[in-house]
Amino acid sequence: MTIRESKKLWLACGVGLVWFFILLWPMLGIKPDGFEFAATFKVFGYVAVAAVFVMFFYQVKEAGYLDSVGKPAKSSMGAIGRAYERTPSWLLLGVVLAAAIVFPLLTGRYAHDVAISVLIYICLGLGLNIVIGLAGLLDLGYIAFYGVGAYTYALVSLHFGLSFWLCLPIAALLAAIAGCIIGYPTLRMRGDYLAIVTLGFGEIVRLILNNWMSLTNGPNGILSIPRPEFFGYTFRSLSSLYYIILGIAIITIISVYRLNYSRIGRAWEAIREDETAAELMGVNTFLLKLLAYAMGATFAGFAGAFFAARMRFVGPESFSFLESAMVLSMVILGGMGSIPGVILGVLALVALPEVFREFELYRMLVFGGVMTLMMLVRPAGIWPAKRVGRRSEEMD
Repeated sequence: MTIRESKKLWLACGVGLVWFFILLWPMLGIKPDGFEFAATFKVFGYVAVAAVFVMFFYQVKEAGYLDSVGKPAKSSMGAIGRAYERTPSWLLLGVVLAAAIVFPLLTGRYAHDVAISVLIYICLGLGLNIVIGLAGLLDLGYIAFYGVGAYTYALVSLHFGLSFWLCLPIAALLAAIAGCIIGYPTLRMRGDYLAIVTLGFGEIVRLILNNWMSLTNGPNGILSIPRPEFFGYTFRSLSSLYYIILGIAIITIISVYRLNYSRIGRAWEAIREDETAAELMGVNTFLLKLLAYAMGATFAGFAGAFFAARMRFVGPESFSFLESAMVLSMVILGGMGSIPGVILGVLALVALPEVFREFELYRMLVFGGVMTLMMLVRPAGIWPAKRVGRRSEEMD
């Protein structure tokens, strides 16, 4: 790296730190009783030291001074990767499943609560992964189907007295129907237009839930939703509810995996790569895109029904655009089209903030910085999806 390039990098770092200070001071320095600078300079100092360290490390790496350390590390990582590839899949999955089963026996209530949230978002992330990762359709109103599933269980269980297990497929079916209703007029659009329209439909669903007083009780929500029961046993504790959502998550993972490697999954991937070419090859693009919407909504309906049973309350504020953006971030951060990637993305966005909870006010700042760095280092996601086959231009 030349001296000129090095100066440009340090100048960009300095400008970025100045902008960071300008944005940080109004949040920490403006108090009801006046202005304060100590807290702002404290946080800014930590970030500035970290930024300088990262810049110094990057320049040392570019200069080649770390090659003696990097080459052995790469070789060891390669050895680990080869050992992972040689390990039977059933053995790895068995270890993960055994760890998931014994998890509630070794942890406390707080860990159970976090684990349940992780599993709910895994169902949501994998459902959205069908729409975005496989079919390549940007959906910004996906959380509406989550709300349809939650309200379906709440209303059907309270008014008709059906059990959770009977309401679960009903919630998934109605969410899929809602996906078809929303998808039919919107899927003829592409790109940014599709994203804007799906965002609008998601807000329409939220406003309906918020204003239809006679059905949804409006902003007050629905209370006293019954817990799941099984032959007289009521699932009251978080540890027992954990096993229900674990079963739903396992079914979701297996279903998405089978869809991914089916003919329908290959057709979705063809649409994602080049919709015009797929249509010329005889793929019914509109029908398959509608099917992607319906399948993604189905898993959101499952998650929504469990969410209502767990919380015993549903309200429209639980299904805002922020939730859609959160699920979308999980899919993109983990790796679009990749099941392990989506799971890792959920862990990164749900479990990691709990690890940084001791930082209180600054944990989201640290977390946002880590996310930004991650997307710069691995723009394809934590665990990118493997494409079957290779393009002609990739051949040797």
